[in-house]
Amino acid sequence: MAKSVNKVILLGNVGKDPEIRSTGGGTMVASFTLATSDRYQDAQGNWQDKTEWHNLKAFKRTAEIVRDYVKKGTKLYVEGKITTNSWDDKESGQKRYRTEIIVNDLSLLSGRDDSGGGSSGGYSRQSNTTSFDQRPAAGPDEFAQTEISDDDIPF
Repeated sequence: MAKSVNKVILLGNVGKDPEIRSTGGGTMVASFTLATSDRYQDAQGNWQDKTEWHNLKAFKRTAEIVRDYVKKGTKLYVEGKITTNSWDDKESGQKRYRTEIIVNDLSLLSGRDDSGGGSSGGYSRQSNTTSFDQRPAAGPDEFAQTEISDDDIPF
């Protein structure tokens, strides 16, 4: 059988505060939504923004990090895999589907009290390790203050 890949990379903002629960076996689960946006020019030459919403789930230690550090507006970098679950709707009998991203790696891009501000990173969680990136946020002197317009982007 040929090798296959199921990998998702997202960079966006959390849509609402995460919902935290535990399974019957005691595994912590965090469910939350992430908004990503795309900007394009329509046929009339006007810029349009399109927002896509993603359903995410994190388990165990990653769920604890989501519980402790993620809230509405937090900017996140997420790596994971896509899954689709199906069930029969009890009321209509129709087959229903829900596509979710199972989070493997998570990096918080907002500062601790800066939900959605986009300051440099503070905490990072990768599923294979238990270490965090706890370096202090970079100061304004560490980055050039250069204004970037849409014309500067090569794609």
